[in-house]
Amino acid sequence: MRFASPADLSPIPDAEAPRDCPFCPRLVAFREQMRAEHPDWWNAPVPAFGDPEAWLAIIGLAPGMRGANRTGRPFTGDYAGDLLFSTLLKLGLAEGEYRGDPADGLRLVGVLILNAVKCLPPVNKPLPSEVATCGHDYLEPSLSALPNLRVVVALGQIAHGAAAKALGLASLKFGHGVEAVAPDGRLLLSSYHCSRQNTNTGRLTPAMFEGVFERVLELR
Repeated sequence: MRFASPADLSPIPDAEAPRDCPFCPRLVAFREQMRAEHPDWWNAPVPAFGDPEAWLAIIGLAPGMRGANRTGRPFTGDYAGDLLFSTLLKLGLAEGEYRGDPADGLRLVGVLILNAVKCLPPVNKPLPSEVATCGHDYLEPSLSALPNLRVVVALGQIAHGAAAKALGLASLKFGHGVEAVAPDGRLLLSSYHCSRQNTNTGRLTPAMFEGVFERVLELR
């Protein structure tokens, strides 16, 4: 089955990984395993999704196995996307309808979504070296490719660390609702990840998550 390249689908094509990115051997091996088991899935680095003129960037952890790794669009096809996109739609940061399918016509308004790690990691846990490699080669160029970027929201501790490093705030400790101003004036706001595990345990409620983006709108 032939798939488009990540750059062909991305609003920031020059910052994307190639479909067969070779940099992380463990992730490459897992990608090949997934391609053999699920040849109709995306199974490649997941490109950014959203508005190339975005003032807000949202950074997740990595593609979910049955979410973005299957569909090829960040946060699309799993529970985390249900909460994220419903929140963005409610607050006017997205338009259309989210149906968990890249063909659903959903459009982000002033927002771009990407991941700290572009490829699916085993058991959803990237190694520090993989986070560092993807950060240097893809996350930092992605943020630099957004001329109007004002605010970055990091979802979860790993995304927080990657975003903080990219913005020159490497020593910033993670916490839900933590805010900081980068040396260049851009703002970082971090949240617990909108995973099913966090919401099922009550660590993150929909109201808490919505509150993060209400604060984002205040910071715009």
